[in-house]
Amino acid sequence: MLGRPFLALGLLLCGLSFVEFLFAAADATVSDENWQGFLLAAVISGLLGGGCVGAFWTAASDKRFDLRSGFVLTALCWTVIPLMASLPFLFSNLGMSFTDAVFETISGITTTGSTVLTGLDHLDPMLLLWRSALQWIGGVGIILMAIIMMPFLRIGGMQLFQLESSTRTEASLHARPLALINSIAALYLTLTLLCTAAYALAGMSTFDAINHAMTTLSTGGYSTHDASLGFFNSTAVSWAAIIFMTAGALPFMAYLKSFSGEPRAFLRDPQAIPFLAFLLAVSAAGALLLSDEGGGDAFTRVALHVVSIVTTTGFASEDYQYWGAGFIGLFFALTFIGGCAGSTSGAIKIYRFQLLGIYAAAHLRRLHSPSIVQATSYGGMKLDREIGLSVLAFLSLFVGAFSVGGFALSLTGLDFVTAMSASATALCNVGPGLGEIIGPAGNFASVSDMAKWILLGLMLLGRLELFALLVLLDPYFWR
Repeated sequence: MLGRPFLALGLLLCGLSFVEFLFAAADATVSDENWQGFLLAAVISGLLGGGCVGAFWTAASDKRFDLRSGFVLTALCWTVIPLMASLPFLFSNLGMSFTDAVFETISGITTTGSTVLTGLDHLDPMLLLWRSALQWIGGVGIILMAIIMMPFLRIGGMQLFQLESSTRTEASLHARPLALINSIAALYLTLTLLCTAAYALAGMSTFDAINHAMTTLSTGGYSTHDASLGFFNSTAVSWAAIIFMTAGALPFMAYLKSFSGEPRAFLRDPQAIPFLAFLLAVSAAGALLLSDEGGGDAFTRVALHVVSIVTTTGFASEDYQYWGAGFIGLFFALTFIGGCAGSTSGAIKIYRFQLLGIYAAAHLRRLHSPSIVQATSYGGMKLDREIGLSVLAFLSLFVGAFSVGGFALSLTGLDFVTAMSASATALCNVGPGLGEIIGPAGNFASVSDMAKWILLGLMLLGRLELFALLVLLDPYFWR
């Protein structure tokens, strides 16, 4: 069972080693500050990856890839690779501890965006680019996992989005996983280039535009400046971010369908239009509440932060905690929403709220009409008992993880607001929390090492949809 997952892990580590080597060569040319760290990281990653490939090469002839192998591969990719990707931080001239290096890396790869670094405006450009690249790679990895792996693993209702149950056009165009991967990669790269051009036209430097494009499409939120998007103080930059954060949170299969002969794919997708309508409605309502300035400016300010939080990106142009208690409560609630299934965003995601509403409405009808016969469906697909139980199990475990995480963080000395918002922002992969320490104007540098490891666990749990990681703790899994 373990042969093919470890072989795949080895190949991915070899790919990581190659990327780290490219960064070493670039750093030696550009800044000559941390190329030794990148080179040493490339050697270690290459040796570990080559060892896995050599040890498990015979597994290449085994074409079986069952459910257990899928769970093992998913967990390995999102734990071992971040550890190896943290080495450039650990070996850099920043003097980062092992905990901080791993925190920065896992926060990047899971596209959470929480950071322990300060002085970003004066950091080695290649380290800044490495942070952005981690989020960009993590973003496309999340899309591939959501489209190929998660429906296969049948986690939290994701089986609704299996390719086998999709349209005939989609199935014929993307019957082979390799073709699907190539299509997603090309689309992801195209959107990133468009976002880079939009940022450049809005006034960003080429370097800032490239970095922010990678962290915008991945809905990660890392910036090259401590003030995040507030550094630019530009309406054009804000709207470029709003548009492409939203683009990253839309279902990527709808994009592929649109380019494959189904121009109305987004209109037919059960998530896309409700998601966009929700963003518009909340932004408009927030702009009405923020009445201290003109309507247009207020709408831009609110929309940027609403889209940033809902899509789990985490960009900020100002500290919205000064807008009043109502906005603090609003943004805390929005932390849990998330984007669409098959996107780069985290959190609970729109489709689960839709399914919860469908099942709640059906239950309500049965209360006053016990003998009623109801046919529940979602996006034209019939809903069965398994999907309902899967969604309810996910939501129950999500609430439990959030509560336990908040309690554990409070034991490390954090106040209630900081602990609960940190638990939420880590589990939902959003980035900034609430309070003076980890709010939009703060970071996680002063948080204790114990709290950081708790947050790392929550980030991975949220990114892997909880069950993909917790299932490995079940003794029956290994029998």
